[in-house]
Parts: sequence; structure tokens; C-alpha cells
Amino acid sequence: MKQKYKQTHDSQITITELMLPSHRNFSGKIHGGHILNLMDQIAFACASKHSGNYCVTASVNRVDFLSPIEVGNLVTMKASINYTGKTSMVVGVRVEAENIKTGEVRHCNSSYFTMIAKDDDGNNALVPGLILDCVEEVRRFARSIKQKEQGIKRRQKFKETAFNLEEHMHILKGHNASVELPPA
Repeated sequence: MKQKYKQTHDSQITITELMLPSHRNFSGKIHGGHILNLMDQIAFACASKHSGNYCVTASVNRVDFLSPIEVGNLVTMKASINYTGKTSMVVGVRVEAENIKTGEVRHCNSSYFTMIAKDDDGNNALVPGLILDCVEEVRRFARSIKQKEQGIKRRQKFKETAFNLEEHMHILKGHNASVELPPA
């Protein structure tokens, strides 16, 4: 029988990988796609460890590349469960790059992956809840609830069948777009 609740530290994962020349993009920096792939892998591992099931990525909430990663840097990724629903989890992933020669460590990006637990038949599986035992864990859980609520509101407001053109035309003013709609 699976645990009803788990502590955050029970499923936290950290990985470190050396960035190789084969990981670079056309400008010589580490390709963002390579970093996203690693982030998805660690989010999967963290969610699977927490849930005790295979997990799939449902969504990724914003990835801002704050600082480029160089060939030869050690990249460390830290993943932690920030939120648990019935079958879903939000995994926070933090990426840091370390210059091996100088020891300088830079925060390169953070992101939030929503993962869904799957049973052996591919159906959504229930996940253990979180035991929140410090203010930081409560903050992360609450932030995830708010992000989820905002996402639902945004999807509803901009749903094709509910979108009100007149309500949003003023938003476009001052932006690099010319609206040239055919007559109704």
C-alpha cells in the first residue's frame, strides 16, 4: 500500500552533468533544447520517485533562460515536488552552471513541470500528498495553486469559442502588429 503523504525531501533529486561540445548551438553556447531535455528527465525522475509510478509531462510553466551555459561548465539540476493534486504533481526544477576553473556558480533558469502519474494500464494514478514542514514548502505549494488557477482563467478567457474580439483590441495598441481582418 502506498503512503498517503510524503515529505518533500523523500523525492528530491539532484543531477550534475558536464556540458560537452556536442551540446552546443550555433553560437557556441549550450543548446536550450538540450537543457530542456535534461530538465524534463529530472522532473520525470522526481515525480516518479514521489508517486511510485511512471509519469508523463502534462505541461511546462514558462522557462526563462537567464544566463548562457558554456561548454565545459558543470550543470547541476535540482528537482523537488512543489504541489500534489490527485494524480498530478508540480515539480520545480532549478538549473545552475558552475565554471570548473573559477568555481563561480550561476543560476541559469528555473521552471515548473506538471507531471501526471500513470498506472500499469496507462490510466491516471493517485499520488501521495505532501507533508509541508517549513514556510518555504508552504510558499511553493501556495504559489503552485495560484499558478494553476491563473492558467485555468487564461485558458477560459482565450478559448476560441469564448474569445471577444472587441474586448481585446485595445491590448494590441502599441505592439508590432497590424490588424487587417476581412469584413464580417
